[in-house]
Amino acid sequence: MQAHPILYYGVPSGCSFGSIVALEWLGQPYALSRIEMPEIVTGAEFRRINPVGETPALMDAQGQTLAESMAILNHIAARGIDRGLGYLQGSRDFDRLNRMLAFLNTSFFNAFAPLWYVLEHEVSAAEKAALVKYGRAKVEKAHAELEAMIGDGPWLLGAQRTVADAYFIGIARWTKYHDVVDRRDYPKLQRLYDALEADPAVAFAHAIEAQTPAVSSGGFRGEIALAQTLPRLAQAA
Repeated sequence: MQAHPILYYGVPSGCSFGSIVALEWLGQPYALSRIEMPEIVTGAEFRRINPVGETPALMDAQGQTLAESMAILNHIAARGIDRGLGYLQGSRDFDRLNRMLAFLNTSFFNAFAPLWYVLEHEVSAAEKAALVKYGRAKVEKAHAELEAMIGDGPWLLGAQRTVADAYFIGIARWTKYHDVVDRRDYPKLQRLYDALEADPAVAFAHAIEAQTPAVSSGGFRGEIALAQTLPRLAQAA
């Protein structure tokens, strides 16, 4: 049987959601491996895939692994230049895409960190109040900065949909867990969010996470358990 790339995605609500969307847009064969957080993602088996113990991770058809959203999305973009998902390295558009991915990967993603900490750890009432206040300010600032960065085109970089849009929707949905911003205060981001939520690839990624019937664009080749992927890793070593 032909080997396909395998994306290890984290649930619940991992930022790996964006990589699922990007793979759907790419349209090339791939498989998924579901990684429960925090139980499985921090276990010894998954640390063979990514020693850091975080999703997403990607195993290519040869059994080599790649971790970190920005690296994985750039990998997908390079395979999808003909589909408009990325640009040739060295071009001005490539630099613009990398800048946007870097902002999403640092400022936008990181803004939610204090809020996730509150949800995932036992803290005192005073600590919770301080972390929520700090997190709210960071999320509002990141939304305002992103709103100012983008133009009037339908996507983050203008007329062309790229892997940056896939990454954005995987993070932007976190506002529903934390109730810290009203996205309607950022009309460009609200428009982008609504357009992406209506996209079949985003609907597919939601269904995959929820384990409900999911309709792929054609590239999805099924799910595979973590343990079943490890022999390919050993062969690549």
